[in-house]
Amino acid sequence: MDVMPLLLLVAGSATIAAAARRTPVPAPLLLVAIGLAVSYVPGVPDYTLDPHIVLPLILPPLLHTAATDSSYLDLRAQLRPVAMLSVGYVLFATFVVGWALYLIVPDLPLTAALVFGAVVAPPDAVAATAVARRVGLPSRITTILQGESLLNDATAITAYRVALAAAVGEGATWAGGIGEFLLAAVGGVVVGLVLMAPIHWLRTHVKEALLQNTLSLLIPFVAYAVAEQVHASGVLAVVVVALYLGHRAWEVDFATRLQEEAVWKMVAFVLESAVFALIGLQLPVVLRGLGQYEGADAAWYALAVFLVVVAARFVWVYPAAFLPRLLSARIREREQSLTWKGPFIIAWAGMRGVVSLAIAFSIPLTMHDGEEPFPHRNLILFLTFTTVIGTLVVQGLTLPPLIRLLKVPGRDAQAETLAEANAQAQASRAAERRLDELLADERNALPAPLADRLRIVLERRRNAVWERLGQANPVTGESVDDTYRRLSREMISAEREVFVRLRDARYIDDEMLRTLLRRLDLEEAAAFREAA
Repeated sequence: MDVMPLLLLVAGSATIAAAARRTPVPAPLLLVAIGLAVSYVPGVPDYTLDPHIVLPLILPPLLHTAATDSSYLDLRAQLRPVAMLSVGYVLFATFVVGWALYLIVPDLPLTAALVFGAVVAPPDAVAATAVARRVGLPSRITTILQGESLLNDATAITAYRVALAAAVGEGATWAGGIGEFLLAAVGGVVVGLVLMAPIHWLRTHVKEALLQNTLSLLIPFVAYAVAEQVHASGVLAVVVVALYLGHRAWEVDFATRLQEEAVWKMVAFVLESAVFALIGLQLPVVLRGLGQYEGADAAWYALAVFLVVVAARFVWVYPAAFLPRLLSARIREREQSLTWKGPFIIAWAGMRGVVSLAIAFSIPLTMHDGEEPFPHRNLILFLTFTTVIGTLVVQGLTLPPLIRLLKVPGRDAQAETLAEANAQAQASRAAERRLDELLADERNALPAPLADRLRIVLERRRNAVWERLGQANPVTGESVDDTYRRLSREMISAEREVFVRLRDARYIDDEMLRTLLRRLDLEEAAAFREAA
């Protein structure tokens, strides 16, 4: 097996994604653009998206890391709009886009058109949420986009399976399709509910951090595989388990949390970078099989489908946002008031991604009889590709200026810092009371300097947040807290140089050096986290 193409893909995409952080262009869009350009460079191998790799091996860890980083409480508070998008909109888009393609393309069976509708129905909100964080969108919009991206793949994959069964002639019925959809949805949730408590129990009772992290890496694959084994939605099982584990992460040992955060950030960065690069690299593969649809017809179909996809999202989002509020006083009381701007941004953020391409590549070559070719399969692949690229480029590039143009009020940084400071103050008072209780017990007797040191650490942690609101240094522009952290890092750097020099002089060995450096690393990490 030649591993060089894989190494080049991972290394190249990671480099581009890192470089994108220094540009105003979101990393997913830059990766797609460069992938398109590189796909025609002589000597670049064909990178064909294999659905048997993307769906069971790449999608679960991406869903897991996104769900654990999400807020279960925020998602629960926005459950209605999230459900309207992740279930209602996906089914609506499946039928609308499928019907439109059926009307546009001559001789295309309706069942095959509905397969395409299901393929392009789920937006991939990775790029949208990245933009949302960068420009500081309100947390409600960000939560809705995150929740949609976590759940809509399950709806789309199930709708695709139902439409595909009808298209290839497996005798699917409406009743059977609804039954399969309910089995997948309810089954996926049930599998997640069954697995989440035992997995969390293991995480809290396994004390070895390395073993804990090994378990953490296996969790999304286990949840996905178990659900798929019983014909339920692996996507929903992964999301349910990950939301629960993220909500209860505070119960896990601190060393495990520190290692897990670093490991999953690396995994997500590598997979997301490679996935968006792969989207751009599909161009030669898609065009090679286009056949009779090359030229003006293919361009017209692509433009028409793109416009229908964009318009259908607006047609769904605005009624879904405002009609329930008009019809239900309870919803008006429970949810904050809306303007037209928020739904507009949510509608425009409907960019498609790698899941659509992976599903499209999983369309079989032949019908159920194994002889007749699947109708217009190459055209469906081409239109899926152009829809993904079109939404990523057009909507992705215009989303940041659109947000600035609409002047949507962003997050209130000062209010959030005040809330953080008040929370820290309450926690510090509780810690001080607990410290006094412990020191009153003779079994916990400490010399006065050490007891004072514990109190100083508490005071430092309590004051750090308030100092972020203070006046900046007129010379450096730093806050008092920034200066403190910078000086702390300089002191740690001086200590580190001494330890290395002592190791080189053979006064201490490498094992002791690693112990001392790890202690300094933890102190530096603690200072950095206070700044975050």
